[in-house]
Amino acid sequence: MSAFAITMTAADFGLDALAADAHAAARPAAQAAAQVLYDQVKLNVSRLRRVTGNLDRSIYQAFIDGDTTPGRASYRVSWNKTKAPHGFLVEFGYLQRYEIARDSRGRMFPMVRPEMVGQPKPKRSAPQAVKDAYYVPRIGGPRQIPAKAFLRSAAAKMPQAQAAMRERWLAELAAKGYVK
Repeated sequence: MSAFAITMTAADFGLDALAADAHAAARPAAQAAAQVLYDQVKLNVSRLRRVTGNLDRSIYQAFIDGDTTPGRASYRVSWNKTKAPHGFLVEFGYLQRYEIARDSRGRMFPMVRPEMVGQPKPKRSAPQAVKDAYYVPRIGGPRQIPAKAFLRSAAAKMPQAQAAMRERWLAELAAKGYVK
């Protein structure tokens, strides 16, 4: 006999089961990281001056179900733009050009010049001069409203989120008997 043929597969060492269990542990591990970030975002929003609470109620975490790569799971932590469209203004700041009025429910909107009441409001794409002729300009000129980054500032918790993810992944594998 002049040669040997040796064939080895991952199944010979039980690695197929390990790979399957490691892939299955990805989603709970990703959710653990998302939970850390979600909790920080909720805490950041709670520190803001609350008017209606819509922003706080609109914070969510959701599994992204589009990626079919084995062993990969993604979660999104954000705010629902339909429930709290003002979230972008809070997160990034804005320029206040016009005087603000409030209705009985506390909602804010720019004041309309008395002579323009009943006229259709200008479109978003209308020239600035048309908008200035429709709304009451702010006394003292425009004012920059600073950003209050409730979402972006949660990124400071990324090391804790990664630690939670690693801990949960190892706990999932320990429950299957792979890690002690």
